[in-house]
Amino acid sequence: MSYLRNPLAWYKRYVERVYDMPSTPSSFVGRAGHHALEHFYSGIPKDDAIALGLASLKRVSDFEIDFGKAESVRAKKEKRKAMEADYLRAIGYYLARPPKYRVLGIETVAVAKIEGVPIPIKAISDLVVESKGNPGAVDIVDHKFVNAFSSEGAGKPLFLIQALFNYYTITAEYGKPVKRFILQECRKTKNKDGSPQMRKYVLTFDDFRDEFDVFHRLLQDASKEIMTRKSFLPNPSDMFDGKNSFDIYTMNLG
Repeated sequence: MSYLRNPLAWYKRYVERVYDMPSTPSSFVGRAGHHALEHFYSGIPKDDAIALGLASLKRVSDFEIDFGKAESVRAKKEKRKAMEADYLRAIGYYLARPPKYRVLGIETVAVAKIEGVPIPIKAISDLVVESKGNPGAVDIVDHKFVNAFSSEGAGKPLFLIQALFNYYTITAEYGKPVKRFILQECRKTKNKDGSPQMRKYVLTFDDFRDEFDVFHRLLQDASKEIMTRKSFLPNPSDMFDGKNSFDIYTMNLG
């Protein structure tokens, strides 16, 4: 997705391995939430898991954060306090009634080779769990901390691509049938109407037909383009890395 959005930013990060782009406060709140859930589903008590997630957020250096208009020392301190408050509120929502699973793997990093695709794929799965109602099979669970629930639901193209990356890597890693990709979205701000803060989307791989074909074609086309491309262009309209990628291009560093 990074390559499709901004080829030059992708090249800098994943080929040159330069990771100097600050990330948004929201992304760090999400990472802290993932850190807490990693510990929680490893068997650590809820309060301890929350504390570990908060500690990971506190360890983030100021230069790693895109503070936006908050430029003064005081403004940055206030922004960090707001980040910690957002994290505690969001993880509190998630762990108020945490989804229960028989967990087989946590933060599983796996690689898979797909026939016809010249470049292996890699994915990190938040949880690999026993598939309910499907003995011997597994499901993949992904946690997301969001400002608003996805309007497209389970049909969101980004979810589909992520699900299929995870499908192949977990199939290769576990050697078992992979039945479902389960997304658990947690809204970080309080719903004014009192509706649940959590929303669940389920993608069932047995229902996929055309999706596999489209995924294979996308991987093949992207792989061929990457392997033959002589220059990587910026995308100034990219809300995440647009300015940085254009600066790199301007200085003829790409």
